[in-house]
Amino acid sequence: MAVRIATFNTENLFRRPSVFRLADAAERKQVLDDFDKLVALLDKETYTDADKQKISALILKHRAYSSNPENPPLIYVNQNRPGKKSGLFDTPEPGTEPTELPILADGRGKWAGWAELGRDDLDMAAVRNTGRVIREVNAEVLLTPEVEDRLTLDRFNEQVLGLGWQPYPVDLLIDGNDPRGIDIGLLSRFPVTSVRPHLFDPDPADPTEPLFSRDCPEYEIQLGEETLVVLGNHLKSKFHDDPELRLHQAERVAEIYRAALERTPNVVVAGDLNDSPDSKPVATLLDAGLRDVMSHPAYEGDDLGTHGTCKQKRDKLDYVMLSPALWEKVQNVGLETRGIFAHSNHFASVKTKVDEASDHAALYVDVEV
Repeated sequence: MAVRIATFNTENLFRRPSVFRLADAAERKQVLDDFDKLVALLDKETYTDADKQKISALILKHRAYSSNPENPPLIYVNQNRPGKKSGLFDTPEPGTEPTELPILADGRGKWAGWAELGRDDLDMAAVRNTGRVIREVNAEVLLTPEVEDRLTLDRFNEQVLGLGWQPYPVDLLIDGNDPRGIDIGLLSRFPVTSVRPHLFDPDPADPTEPLFSRDCPEYEIQLGEETLVVLGNHLKSKFHDDPELRLHQAERVAEIYRAALERTPNVVVAGDLNDSPDSKPVATLLDAGLRDVMSHPAYEGDDLGTHGTCKQKRDKLDYVMLSPALWEKVQNVGLETRGIFAHSNHFASVKTKVDEASDHAALYVDVEV
């Protein structure tokens, strides 16, 4: 039985923080820095008068009090119970832009709520192109990094893939550690018999913090008489880069891979590793005995990467890595690039970067199991 296994960083199946729309990099950084400052201030056990002035100034600067859907703020303070008794501040009247905003709470334990980055709505043209890529690849097992939550994945599966096509009988996702809600999902035409998250694996550099930026879920899939384990990955991004953390993540993935081999010889490590083929994290996984399918003789494509133009090895961020038993059963390897606007060969329906399916290609392999 031939089974197609793929990974596709769907990118458009979550509401991206609106700040990333800003064209000016310095402006983006300023908003993100202000957000970090606000979160740090709000997390303080006790607010001094100086803290309250800083909190108020940041909220006013970014209109973080506004819930106007026609002009949403880039930063928003979500209060469960606004007001003098249990809120951080009194919510201004709709349509007003106050010049003063007294902070009412005296510390983190005195109000209920949180600060968050404002989010854009899903772009349906981009979502439809995402569906087109997935239908073209037509994998039996598809890993989907960058999905907001399972309900989003389920609605996409039923309402987009299900239009004139057979949706997947299984769509799974466990919420991970990413504060923006970027999770790792799975679409499968075979039963999934177990899911093992690694949300709470500690970071060796700081055991009080989780190691994985998102997660490394183990999806155990029943392929007739055979068992397949897919380890889904989306390692630390290069935005606010932390190469040491990404290396520690890869080292832990290698440990999880070796443990999975004790249950079945059919193990796949797949997803967005956020690093190039010559990097230490990738070398760590190769040293564990895994093989990258784009290095298999069955791959005959001209593209060297999986991101952007896909023309250089440094453009390679996405991987499907196979255990030795699966490597021997490879029949075909392919790369679907037509959802990327920057690629020279893209769908006619991909007219701009805004409506592209993703800036990642879908990578797939056919194995006989």
